[in-house]
Amino acid sequence: MLTTPPLALYVHLPWCVRKCPYCDFNSHEFKGGTPPFDAYVDALLADLDQDLPLVWGRVVHSVFFGGGTPSLFPPEAIDRFLQQASARLRFAPNAEITLETNPGTAEHGRFDRYRAAGVNRLSFGIQSFDDGCLTRLGRIHDGRQAIDAIALARDAGFDNVNLDLMYALPGQSLAMAEADVRRAIALAPTHISHYQLTLEPNTVYAARPPEGLPDDDLAWDMQERCQALLDDAGYAQYEVSAYARPGRQCAHNLNYWRFGDYLGIGAGAHGKLTLGSEQTILRRWKHKHPQTYMVSAGTEKAIGGDDIIDAARLPFEYMLNALRLVEGFTPAAFEARTGLPYAAIAPHIDAAVSAGWLSADGARIVPTALGRRFTNDVVSLFLDD
Repeated sequence: MLTTPPLALYVHLPWCVRKCPYCDFNSHEFKGGTPPFDAYVDALLADLDQDLPLVWGRVVHSVFFGGGTPSLFPPEAIDRFLQQASARLRFAPNAEITLETNPGTAEHGRFDRYRAAGVNRLSFGIQSFDDGCLTRLGRIHDGRQAIDAIALARDAGFDNVNLDLMYALPGQSLAMAEADVRRAIALAPTHISHYQLTLEPNTVYAARPPEGLPDDDLAWDMQERCQALLDDAGYAQYEVSAYARPGRQCAHNLNYWRFGDYLGIGAGAHGKLTLGSEQTILRRWKHKHPQTYMVSAGTEKAIGGDDIIDAARLPFEYMLNALRLVEGFTPAAFEARTGLPYAAIAPHIDAAVSAGWLSADGARIVPTALGRRFTNDVVSLFLDD
């Protein structure tokens, strides 16, 4: 039987100063003037009002502002949204509230006001501290600005900070990748996300691959060496690309990976909601273009689509998330989150154990080191035939 999991709130803020050539997120470069921040917050609240009946009485355990570049939005806009959202939804005490931040938008006094608005976690899109790498990635900041932005956040009282780093960048050597991780560790964030650059469809890099990309062997060496550096510094890997100090894992992302629920509001936002009375799981997404979204928010026209996840697809969807976690999952968690009996996936689990990809002791199913290296292959075992 399906049971209702924890609920999170994802808020998409779509605009950026300049779209990076590797980015496949729903981000839109705003040209000319200032984005309509106030009108967009109005649209977010109308969007939220429309989805509220799906989550009446439930508690929000985390909020995540993603983009785009959320730190383009003035603190006053973030404050107004959070005040209005918390009047409509029950926020858990000390709920984690994260704002994605571009170092190129940092300025003195801004972080103090984000913190006063209720933001208690920042996620900096650093990607690299090497100016050459940053230029090739099309970033709007340099290494010095990244360091200064983190210092401003510290001065404002933020003690929960994530740094995003990428590796296997154009023109990057193993020593350069290690230097980025060492610099990040020296800044003592609570969390580091470390992931490989990939050429995603419908990006500039996919259409025109950059020169100097490391080959697969070098990329693997970068991953292994950087993982060792992070581990030695006390950052424990808890997900494929996520490392944290003890007790500082990202609550919002953990909820995703444990197949929890989340409201998705904003242009192009996706949500997943367990409908207990109907014993179904709904995926809902919103229209991706900001202007279309803003004029239709709060009406059926703003909804890009609704999809009830078919029972045959649930094992794959669950594993797509749960097998990213070092902790794996329990049979009881699988049954509670999908409403399916564990017996439905037992043959696939046995096959993965035989391949050396998973370990299973009856109480918990955990990816092995080999399984974490071949996550896509493991997950594909659970595709509906």
